[in-house]
Formats: sequence, structure tokens, C-alpha cells
Amino acid sequence: MKVHVRYYAAVADAAGTREEEYDVATGTTVAQFREQMGAGKLAEFARILGVCALIVDGGRAEESGVLGEDRTDGSISVEVLPPFAGG
Repeated sequence: MKVHVRYYAAVADAAGTREEEYDVATGTTVAQFREQMGAGKLAEFARILGVCALIVDGGRAEESGVLGEDRTDGSISVEVLPPFAGG
């Protein structure tokens, strides 16, 4: 399955890019995908990624959720949002 990821703010700076593509196996959980994104990257990226919200196909993702479990086209969109303050 293809996953298109968009990073925002501090997490984009730590990733060194605003967008990336990943290949993931069917049945991959959000928690497993978070680990996959952090693999091979700098520790700062992994630290920030650990506190980010993941928005999968427009909805907040639970760590135990399976990526794309409701998709039939094999394409998933993930937005990675760091915590922010304000009202």
C-alpha cells in the first residue's frame, strides 16, 4: 500500500522535507507506521514524531487502528501535526 505523508511545522523541519511516500504492508497499525517513519531518521525527528497527531484520510488516527482498513484503492494520506498552543 502507498502512503503519502505531509509533515507540518517543527516535524517538517526535523524531517528535512514536507512530504514523503512510504510503502506499507496491509494490516499495518498506526503505531507500527509511526515506528516505520522514525526508522533511520535523526533522534530529534523521532522525538517530535512521538508527540504528533496523525491524521489518516482526514480523521484522527488511534495508535491501534489499521492504516487503510476502509480503503479499497490502496492509497492513504497521512498528515503529521505537531502539538500547538492557542485557542
